[in-house]
Amino acid sequence: MVPQWARSLRGRVTLIATAVAALVLIPVGAGGVTVTRAMVTAGVYSETRDTAERIAFEMRGGVLPIGAAIPVPHPSVDLIQVVGADGRLIATSDAARNMPQLDDVRPSSKDRAVNTTNCLPNQCLHLTAVRVTMNVDSPVVYAGRSTPDLLATRTVDVIVFGEIAVLIALTGWATWLITGRALRPVRIMRGELDAVHVSDLSRRVTQPPGDDEVAQLARSVNSTLERLERASEQQRQFASDASHELRTPIAGLRAQLESAQLYPSDTDLEALVESSLRDTDRLEAIITDLLLLARIGSRADAVRERIDLAGLVQAELKARNDKLPTQVELERGVFVEGVRLQLARVLTNLLDNAQRHAETTVRVTVGKQGDRAVLAVENDGVEIGVADRERIFERFTRLDAARSRDTGGTGLGLAIARDVARAHCGQLRVEDHTGGARFVLRLPLSARASR
Repeated sequence: MVPQWARSLRGRVTLIATAVAALVLIPVGAGGVTVTRAMVTAGVYSETRDTAERIAFEMRGGVLPIGAAIPVPHPSVDLIQVVGADGRLIATSDAARNMPQLDDVRPSSKDRAVNTTNCLPNQCLHLTAVRVTMNVDSPVVYAGRSTPDLLATRTVDVIVFGEIAVLIALTGWATWLITGRALRPVRIMRGELDAVHVSDLSRRVTQPPGDDEVAQLARSVNSTLERLERASEQQRQFASDASHELRTPIAGLRAQLESAQLYPSDTDLEALVESSLRDTDRLEAIITDLLLLARIGSRADAVRERIDLAGLVQAELKARNDKLPTQVELERGVFVEGVRLQLARVLTNLLDNAQRHAETTVRVTVGKQGDRAVLAVENDGVEIGVADRERIFERFTRLDAARSRDTGGTGLGLAIARDVARAHCGQLRVEDHTGGARFVLRLPLSARASR
């Protein structure tokens, strides 16, 4: 059964890091021990063979008389014996004088030297046997030394693999600590997210410093929470606006119908029907605008397309029948990415507003400013004060009697226009304009158009 700690991301990362460390360090350690043993063995045999070859050379030249004590060329190679073909000991070093024959191996006629090992009752030896001459009855020189502790015992193996075990354990421990520290902001975010509930979406998770993946995750979470809060606020605003704005026309319609029911003989049926139809039209317009406000920017929107703003203005003006003339100054090739119906609704709302408040003329311009497309709608009516330039974009806001329910539409036109602009990553503002009002829509230029 897998322990609980190993099921967590922290535990899995630690296990993986420990396994990788083991897969790397164990072969490296085993290879290091093998290479070390091979190098020590090669060094020992190099010394024993050099010693045996030198003694054989001296015996061939008569420098070393038979029966004499053999001098030791290498202090470490102190066991030297010269054995005749009949097995008789011909000469020996002082260290090997009282020892039995070091080995009985005899080199063949094709190979004068043989490296070998031999274990005597008291010790194990590494030695080299060399024929003095190539004759069959040639004496053999044996030069050797006690097997080094590195080769005779497993001490080095134990030390190396003990160190490897410690390193693997340290790797796992360090990974556990580092992973825990790296995931601490995630644990904090999880706790903060658990505290978020529908009735209060204003909370945000703590964003750690830097620009790593965890910080980017925190920003994404906060961005998601912000969108959820905005969507929830829109729903509440929709319910509030609907209940507030629909109450008056419904109450008026009900009052007229009740009056007609109570006093049928005094009721002008034609006037009643006309008034009821007006209230019904207003209800329909308000509901349509409220639904559009709730839908703007949602995934239910139509697929965006590449739109030529000049062409859009010309198409909308051609379909209108305004009381005042509209002047245009349109730059061709100003393309944006957006939902055509929604951008057309923005233009329609701005034109309706301009026609409603203009004295003699309305003017529409399309152009570019840097990486932005600019659509401006101007009228020569009353200027909008600086203090009111943001307030007029609030829902159901009217500044004066000219913006009454009879002539001012539903009171949602500018709110819809600004929400559409924001949904298209743009902005809609009122700018300074002497002798009238100027509404300016700025949208990002289409990437395909800017190339």
